[in-house]
Amino acid sequence: MTANTIWLGIGFLGQLLFTSRFLVQWIASERARRSIVPLAFWWFSLAGGATLLAYAIWRRDPVFAIGQASGLVIYIRNLMLIGRAPRLEKPA
Repeated sequence: MTANTIWLGIGFLGQLLFTSRFLVQWIASERARRSIVPLAFWWFSLAGGATLLAYAIWRRDPVFAIGQASGLVIYIRNLMLIGRAPRLEKPA
């Protein structure tokens, strides 16, 4: 197995994690019968974004890397806000 094959797998894994967040959000919203953003959305966003950032760095793609890095700031901030929220306000 070559380094290219491994990194291609990492890129696809990151994309799968990143896409999973939309599935989680959609299912949670359908169950609640209203639009919601569950905690898992932010964790999948963070995992997928970090994996895709590693892939972008390996590819030496500055546009892709900057886009993913800036997204990570937002995902981490949302998780911090959720973590600081009173227990009754935490999303399911």
